[in-house]
Amino acid sequence: MTLEEFANGAAQADILTLEETHAIFLWYRATNKPRLDFLPPDQEEGPLPAEGSNQWQYRGRCDSIQFAVDRRVFIVGLSLYGSSSGKAEYSVKIELKRLGMVLAQNLTKFMSDGSSNTFPVWFEHLVQVEQDIFYTASAVLDGSNLSYFEQEGMMEVQCGKVAFQFQCSSDSTNGTGVQGGQIPELIFCA
Repeated sequence: MTLEEFANGAAQADILTLEETHAIFLWYRATNKPRLDFLPPDQEEGPLPAEGSNQWQYRGRCDSIQFAVDRRVFIVGLSLYGSSSGKAEYSVKIELKRLGMVLAQNLTKFMSDGSSNTFPVWFEHLVQVEQDIFYTASAVLDGSNLSYFEQEGMMEVQCGKVAFQFQCSSDSTNGTGVQGGQIPELIFCA
């Protein structure tokens, strides 16, 4: 999340105390960064990209987003970003969950070509997703190369006759959220 996204989103959403909000602003801009005691220790150095960067880090952390649709669809996979520094192979575990229960998953690998294109990763089977119920899509990537990421996420997307609504997931420990991250596309059929 960029400083601007934080200032226009979370900082105004009344989810943080004034002290936490102040500390995060200082963390973004101060040379001497404060310790953010309310984050788990492994998030303080952050997988989040540096402002203006085109790279995303992993270290085995989960990128996750919640979504709901306005009509029944079938989710068949996720598209993920690949290496921002040339051809690379990633190991990935993707999951689709509802209320914490795994509905579909796959542990596989994919090759990226170093472009900013996304790469499809398929579930072992398609999953019927019902309207107006939130589901969680997750990816845990492992690879030595940094990757591209999305910086212009949206809370609502109309795709043909299907409207998607997105919200942040508490499962996401690597920075993916509504504003951006590693899961730019859900692959579905209506």
